[in-house]
Amino acid sequence: MTDSFFLLGGDLPVRRLGLGTGGLVGAGYWGPRGSRDGARALLRAAVDQGVTLIDTADNYGPGLAEELIAEALHPYGEGLVIASKGGVVRTGPDQWHVAGRPEQLRRMCGESLRRLRVERIDLYQLHRFDPAVPMAEQLGTLVELRAEGLIRHIGLDTVTAEQLCLALELAPIAAVQNPFNLLDRSSAEVLALCEERGIAFLPYYPLGSGALTGEGAAAVREVAAAHGAGPGQIALAWLLHHSPSLCPTPGTGSPVHLAENLAAASISLTARDLTLLEAASAP
Repeated sequence: MTDSFFLLGGDLPVRRLGLGTGGLVGAGYWGPRGSRDGARALLRAAVDQGVTLIDTADNYGPGLAEELIAEALHPYGEGLVIASKGGVVRTGPDQWHVAGRPEQLRRMCGESLRRLRVERIDLYQLHRFDPAVPMAEQLGTLVELRAEGLIRHIGLDTVTAEQLCLALELAPIAAVQNPFNLLDRSSAEVLALCEERGIAFLPYYPLGSGALTGEGAAAVREVAAAHGAGPGQIALAWLLHHSPSLCPTPGTGSPVHLAENLAAASISLTARDLTLLEAASAP
């Protein structure tokens, strides 16, 4: 079965196929996308359909995705894990500014706690390392927040294998988010480290920004046809088969796509399917 659980941080069981919330905000992660009622309904539908891991960030909106989660789901049911991120500031669509000074991280975490209406964030991820601030200071701040009971587990977003090794010397790392999908395995070394250390790997761009659902992905479409499934479902099923550490959190604003994505967890790919997919994505 691919519809399995991962023990996040060694103590939080989460269903490996979760929900990302970037699809609930506007283009470039800026402003709203659709109605608040629609976004809240989608979040409730995800939980009703068994999602136990919801991934968000303070800069989605900015702030909007976290607000929608609280409006839809607070008080949170037992077993629901909310992951958020801090460490970047947006000033417009697709405009990123890294902000990793200790006082910035503390402020961002505090604002996320308020918007999510929680006393502790289950998984708090450093969205980017700030090159102007020593890694030890950035991670040291998260370690302090953890010791103060404001966050439960620490995660990293967009790191190299070398950075992950250095980070593990400074802090307990429970999760990593890097791009990873059938066509992009540039983070294979990071994934191997995650498997070795029991770290969750939350792949972003799990559908290859549409490349795995387009006309060019012939092998994906062939396997999809054999299962009576969509190409996106096969792309997600491949991730769940590829490594027990992979915990995809695809985002969507569509209830139909949400149901399709979650159904991928019940697809059992055959050895022939995997051979076809691997051959199609080989360099």
